Amino acid sequence: MSEILTHHQILRQLPYTDRMVFLDRVCLEDSRKAVGLKSVSMNEWYFPGHFPHHPIVPGVIQVESMAQLAELAVWKKLDPDRKGDLYVKELNKVKFRRPNNPGDRIMLTAEIISETSDTVTLSATAANNSGVTCQAQLTLGVRAKVQPTMPAGFNEFDKSESSPMDVEKIASLIPHRYPFLFVDYVSKLDGPHATAVKNVTAEEPAFRRYDDGYSVLTASVQPEILAQAGAIIMLSNEANRGKLAYFMAIDHAEFLKPVLPGDQLVLEIDIPETKSRFGKGEGFINVDGEAIAKINMMFALVDP
Repeated sequence: MSEILTHHQILRQLPYTDRMVFLDRVCLEDSRKAVGLKSVSMNEWYFPGHFPHHPIVPGVIQVESMAQLAELAVWKKLDPDRKGDLYVKELNKVKFRRPNNPGDRIMLTAEIISETSDTVTLSATAANNSGVTCQAQLTLGVRAKVQPTMPAGFNEFDKSESSPMDVEKIASLIPHRYPFLFVDYVSKLDGPHATAVKNVTAEEPAFRRYDDGYSVLTASVQPEILAQAGAIIMLSNEANRGKLAYFMAIDHAEFLKPVLPGDQLVLEIDIPETKSRFGKGEGFINVDGEAIAKINMMFALVDP
C-alpha cells in the first residue's frame, strides 16, 4: 500500500534543516519505488548564487533531491535503528538533460535496481513539464560516525600571498556567487591542472545534521565543489574567456570518507585541453593528504 509523506513528515525522517530538504511531497509507492515532488520558486535560497541574472536549479540540487528520495525509500532496509550515517556511496551515469527554472515543478522517481547486504542501488529520474531534466544511479550505504581530530598546524595548501587566485579573481571567471560559490582560492594553476581549496565551515547549509549533534557534508554537493575548480581551468584559457562552463554529466563518483566541519578540502583536477566545446575532468578531493572523493565529470562551453 502506498504512503504519502508531507513536508513535515519528510523533515522528521531526514537529518537536514528545512532549507536543505528539496522535496515538498513524497509517495512511497511500495517497498522498491518512491515518487517525489519539488515545486521550484524564485525564492529558493541558492538562486542568488546560481546564477544572479539567470536562475537555474543547480544540477547537484537535483541529485540531492534524488538522494533524499532514495533515502526515504531505503533507510528502513539499511539503517532501521538510525544509529549510523546513511550516505551516498557512489554516483554513476549522472546526466543533466535540461534546466529547471523558477516556476517549474520537478517530479522525481527512485526505484531499487539491486541490493547487497550493506548497500542499495537505485535508478532515479527528475523531470519537468518539458521532459527529463536529470538521470542518475545512486548507491547508498551506511557508515559509522567518526570523531574529528585537530590539525597539526598550517600546511602547504593554506592561503598565502603566492596563491595565484583569490575569491575575487575566481568570481571574475565563473558566474557563481554566495551562497553557491564553493572555491575559496586556487593554490596552483598549471595549464590543464588546478589545485584549489575549499574550507568547510559548520555555518554552511549543505550538512546532514543528526539529532546527536553529528554533522557531515552531504555527498551530493562535492561534485559541484570540484566542478567549479574545473570551470576555473577551462575559463582561464584566453580562448574561452567570456564563455560559461556548464556541468553536463558525472560519469562516476565515489565518496570514500566523511567531510566534517573544519575540514580543508584540497581539490585536484585535470581537464585536458580540447578543441571541442566539451571537456572531461578527472579529480580528487583530499583531506589531510587522503582522498575522500574521486570524481569523473563532463563540461560544455557555451556562449552566455
